[in-house]
Amino acid sequence: MSFPPSTLRSAFRRVTSHTALGGLLLMCLLGMPAHAQPNTTTETWRAHPSESYGFDVFALAAAVDRAADLAPLSSLLVARGDTTVAEVYFNGRGPDQAANLKSASKSVLGALTGIALAEGSLDGVDQPIGPFFPNLLGDAPRKQRITVDHLLTQQAGLESTSFGNYGAWVSSPNWVADALRRPMIDRPGGEMIYSTGTTHVLGAVLAEATGRSLRAFAQAHLFDPLGVRIRSWQQSPTGRYFGGNNLALTPRGLLRFGQLYLNGGRFRGRQVLPAGWVDRSWRTYVRSTYHGHQYGYLWFMHELGGERVAFAWGYGGQYVFVVPRLRLVVACTSSLRNRPSGSSNHNEQILRLLAEHILPAAQGPPGPAPWPSRPHPVFGW
Repeated sequence: MSFPPSTLRSAFRRVTSHTALGGLLLMCLLGMPAHAQPNTTTETWRAHPSESYGFDVFALAAAVDRAADLAPLSSLLVARGDTTVAEVYFNGRGPDQAANLKSASKSVLGALTGIALAEGSLDGVDQPIGPFFPNLLGDAPRKQRITVDHLLTQQAGLESTSFGNYGAWVSSPNWVADALRRPMIDRPGGEMIYSTGTTHVLGAVLAEATGRSLRAFAQAHLFDPLGVRIRSWQQSPTGRYFGGNNLALTPRGLLRFGQLYLNGGRFRGRQVLPAGWVDRSWRTYVRSTYHGHQYGYLWFMHELGGERVAFAWGYGGQYVFVVPRLRLVVACTSSLRNRPSGSSNHNEQILRLLAEHILPAAQGPPGPAPWPSRPHPVFGW
């Protein structure tokens, strides 16, 4: 790719105003040779010329420069459509090292539910869960009427197993039984009650419905088509895979998962998710307990930087953001160990990085992907 002399002169003038990291990424973006910087803990592994994909090259370099200051951030990947325009790793991390997605795993569970519906393992989202757990719910008719839809939107009505209840729940000998034995504190379909136990129950439903372990089903039907390998997934004391927590993928695998949703569930010409599932997943069904975010089928939605953004979110700074109008996917992971002092607002810093730096850099023409229609009930952005 060639650039006019004025652009190159401007580039070299601006390089000196960035740190070594910004200059390194900028040279990669302009197609110039990049050399390892001995005093940096960040490596740029891949970058395409971003101007050809509608980015402001300097703004993108500045965004990466800003990301380098966000300890404990360990990776940042930015893609327009199927093309990665920036991929950087921090603090000695690299592309082959897996990251624990924490609760971003919940959005993966949403995808698996759509696949199970498409292949006929589930009858529909209105299917009640009672028949899957006759021994646990035989004397609990109200709980028997909890549906797959209620599990997908965190509206089961059961007391949460997260936050202050999390330790006792994961210390129990049977996570499904403990989650289902929790008292009903709301009706099914009522307020959102964020609970990792609810998604663990959904994972158990999928395993029972498909006749396969959750990990085997996920690898064969979701990740194999994407060319992604599950690195690890924690199991409960009874051997069930966690479901909505502690799934490990590489950052590239996480990015590809976001790209699947950007492309309406298609990857390289194959419909991996059922047609219309992304639309259903990104509708607003309930107001989230987190900062007023809207919630769909195990995805958060919010307006950031003037754009409607859907995102999977995991504890400690694990995210994949999808911005349909800009055909933009951003994935980032963060270290869960040795977190420095002052990193308590790390999630807010990542959201500001997206809204104030990355989105303004993505100044290309709008892509063809529309924001899906929203059903009743719906909340305004």
